[in-house]
Amino acid sequence: MAAPLVQLTRSPASPGSSEPLPTVAFERKPSWLKVKAPGGPTYGHIKALMRELNLHTVCEEARCPNIGECWEHKAATFMILGDVCTRNCAYCAVSHGTPAPFDPVEPVRLAEAVAQMGLAHVVITSVDRDDLENGGAESFAGCIREIKRRLPDTSVEVLIPDFKGSERALAIVMEARPDILNHNLETVERLYRLARPGGRYPRALEVLANARRLVPDGLTKSGIILGMGEEWDELLVAMRDLRRSDVNILTLGQYLRPSESHLPVARFYTPAEFAELKQIGMAMGFDHVEASPLTRSSYHAWEQVDQAKATRATP
Repeated sequence: MAAPLVQLTRSPASPGSSEPLPTVAFERKPSWLKVKAPGGPTYGHIKALMRELNLHTVCEEARCPNIGECWEHKAATFMILGDVCTRNCAYCAVSHGTPAPFDPVEPVRLAEAVAQMGLAHVVITSVDRDDLENGGAESFAGCIREIKRRLPDTSVEVLIPDFKGSERALAIVMEARPDILNHNLETVERLYRLARPGGRYPRALEVLANARRLVPDGLTKSGIILGMGEEWDELLVAMRDLRRSDVNILTLGQYLRPSESHLPVARFYTPAEFAELKQIGMAMGFDHVEASPLTRSSYHAWEQVDQAKATRATP
């Protein structure tokens, strides 16, 4: 493996953890992480509609580097249930605190917006809403049904929280039959307490396995962020664990630090390393692996449904 491209020191403790976070003495992004500023007519149209309809997207909240490309392809990731999370992950740019009250009409508003934009592929995610009985599962199900009622040919992917392991909440979502059920593992087991203090590694795997059990012919997906301090062998273990949960689609991308108060980048993986991980993942039996420095959970999501289905159909 290539040597890390950053030098590490130590700093105050991360949110929700007693362990100190490493900080970077410098964090110079390599050339392959540079992207063109977003623009284009479709991008501008969607951005204007987002403001007009008071909708939130992860594309903006998480400062995704691929926002321009995705929006030009008429694909967007909407964040429902507000923009304030009840958890405080050490790598995430989304605000945490006390969320706004539950909005039962949000699925209708979102579906009308999707229809107005004429989107071909929609990803719906949310902040963690541990304050709600079913974690907001009803809103996910409502969004799927309302979008499919208006645009039956639009593929709908849901990127769900772990619902604190509630099988009832997961069943509510799966009964609405999303085209893809996504729950991100995010990191290796050793780093969970540091990076995801509100999450549990075994619980994330169980959510994915239960989704497959509830809808055996459905597509499931998960993602891992690279560069938060994991070792190569730990990464391969996490990938194998996802296959044991019968996950179809895997995304692997480079972690980029949202601010100085977040977990620093431990190393930058090269495009060649991502290409190697893609080959390893396909050999493990994933139907599709999206792996590159700029890959995010929804990157090229509009292509992943067809590619995964084609792989499964091949003898």
